[in-house]
This record gives sequence, C-alpha cells and structure tokens, in this order.
Amino acid sequence: MTAAALARVDRLNGWRIAAWAFGFRVLSALFGFFILVIFDPPKAMTVYAKPNAFWDAFARGDSGWYEPIARSGYVYYVDSRCNIAFFPAYPMLMRYVGRLFGTHHAAYFLGGIVVSWMSFVLAMVALYYLARLDLSPSRARRAVLLIAVFPFAFFFGVVYTESMFLLFAILAFHGFRTKRWILGGLAASVAIATRVPGILMWPALAWLAWTHAPPTRRDRGLAAIGLVLALTGFAWYCAYIYSLSGHPFEWVSTIQHWNYHPGGAFWSAPVRLIVNLVTQPYAYLTSDAGAPYDTLYGLTGIAFLALTPVVWRRFGAAYGGYMLLSLLLPLSSGVFEGVGRYCSVLFPAFIWMGTIRSRAVTTTLVVSFALIYGLGFTLFLTNRPIF
Repeated sequence: MTAAALARVDRLNGWRIAAWAFGFRVLSALFGFFILVIFDPPKAMTVYAKPNAFWDAFARGDSGWYEPIARSGYVYYVDSRCNIAFFPAYPMLMRYVGRLFGTHHAAYFLGGIVVSWMSFVLAMVALYYLARLDLSPSRARRAVLLIAVFPFAFFFGVVYTESMFLLFAILAFHGFRTKRWILGGLAASVAIATRVPGILMWPALAWLAWTHAPPTRRDRGLAAIGLVLALTGFAWYCAYIYSLSGHPFEWVSTIQHWNYHPGGAFWSAPVRLIVNLVTQPYAYLTSDAGAPYDTLYGLTGIAFLALTPVVWRRFGAAYGGYMLLSLLLPLSSGVFEGVGRYCSVLFPAFIWMGTIRSRAVTTTLVVSFALIYGLGFTLFLTNRPIF
C-alpha cells in the first residue's frame, strides 16, 4: 500500500474512532444512569440542586474538589486538606467551558463533563496516530479499543482529570517522537499542569530529545526549548502556590493529608498483597472491608509493573521509563488507592497490547476488561472506595 493510501486509511480510521469513542461514552453514561436507578445509593454528591440519576453519575470523589476550584479558585489552609493538592489545568478549563452554561452550581460540572468527553474522543484519535508510528492500522485500532474498555477507564467519562491528562500526554510524546519539539513541549506543559504524576513524563521526553534530535544546532536547540516549555505549567503553579503559602512545593505537604506518603519501598505493598492472597486469600478478602478494593487496584499495579520491562524492550527507554516512574511513585506510598486510574493513562502498555497476535488472547482481554469495567463503574457509582 502506498503512503498516500495509508494516509487515507489513517484519516478514515481517525474519524471512525472519534465517532466510536463518543458513542462509547454515551453508552457508558446510560449504563451509569441505570446503575443509579437500580441501586439508588446515598447521594454523596449532586450536580444540580436536586438529585438526578443521570447527571449525578458524573460527579463522585475528586469531582467535589475540582468544581469549587473552577467556581471560586484555590484556598490554602495550614496543616489541613485543601484544594491546592489538585493541579490547575483541568479545573481552569472546567471554568471557561462551564461559563457557556451559565454561572449556577451545575454549570461547572457540565463544563467538566464536556472537557472530559471531548478529551477522551481526541485522546483515542491521538493514541491511534501515536500507535501508528510503531504498529499497523489494525493493531493501532486494537490498542485504542483496549484502553477504552480498560477496567478503570470509566474515569475518562466523569469529572476527573484522566482523559485530559491522557490526551496531552499522548500529544507530548507524539510531538517529541515526530520532532515537533515546540508543540510537544506545549502539550507536555498542559499535561504536567493537569495532575501531580505528570512531571514524571519529563525524563522520558528528555530521553526522546536526546536520542531523536538530529545532530544539528537548530534541532538540538528546538528540542531544548521544547523541554523547557514542558516545565512551564509546573513552574507557574509552584510560583502561584508560593504566593499563597510562602512555599512553592506546599502542595506536596497538602497531599500527605490524604494519607499519601510517597518515598517508601515500592515493593512493600505489592509483596504484602501477594503474600495475603497466596497464604490466606479467603481470610484476607473477608476480614477487611477495604481488601477487595486493594486487591483490584493492587493486582492491576503489579500487572503493569510486570509489563514495564516488556514495553521497555519492545519500544525503548522512553516508554518503559515513563511507565516505571509513573508506577513507582504511587506504589512507594505503601497504599494502592488510585493505582487503577494511574494505570489507565499508561498508554505504552496498551500500545504493546495491540501487538499481541493471538486473536483468542486479544478477545479474552477485551471481554475481561469490559466485564471488570462494569464492576468497577458500579462500585464507583455506589460510593465504594474506588477513587
């Protein structure tokens, strides 16, 4: 097939993926509506003044932190939980999109839904094009399907940062891999300013700049500018936090009020989980109310950690290093909370899954992912500790 024919195939696939991704979000939203109607859980959070089984499915957990930031901005409290722990790119976009719906309480939630949905659709298309740098069109489509139905991919459709972060992380890597250094740096700046672990992509981008930039002064200079641009969002937020608290990294201390203390031995929690599941699975899963949720998150994290050297060997240090650092940070906290959604944005793993040749294995993955997706989304909507 000629280059022109492949380009036409890619354009057609891009439009099809966009349409499919939007349709999938609609189906997932309808599934969430029926879950809330059937189970009628306690109303932990509402989008409008009165409970609504459709709209309330989009607002859970961290959504309640992003909406006040979008509406009123940041507030700093000494030695207490406060919203400076949440990076600004997503709630800022929520604010500006939400104003299209008015100034009432629900407008900012609606803005967050639009941002999440549009980011998801664009991220699926962008992932296809990034995967196409290494894979055939059919395998690139497979990678898109697998990340969309991943057990914790329901976070892509609610008022959380995952879909926006995924979009700009993919654009950053695509920019650096295709030597569009400035565009890649700008995308990385947005991604890093979207969520705390985003800063961990910078070493991978630096490696790409070092290994992919042609040995000319102009290209080396543009690559260096791209890397500097990648840090601007993070630097701006730290400067802003300094103006609020007097300490540029005060957001680190604030995060610890959620019992999140990274920097420990990353293997301690995985080893403890494996020992419990091997030696006393029934007693472990039934004696502690949080054990089933830790098991879901923990096994996911362990699987992705095991997959990291495979990705590294297949696609190189940039993808492998990005995965490794993104996993070591949350695992070093000694708890599994959030690990599932942290894995949901590790796109190199899904690109690797797209290389699996066995149709039986791929089908098994898709079906298994979809089944657990339904379980995870149900647990999330019924206010279980899936965050």
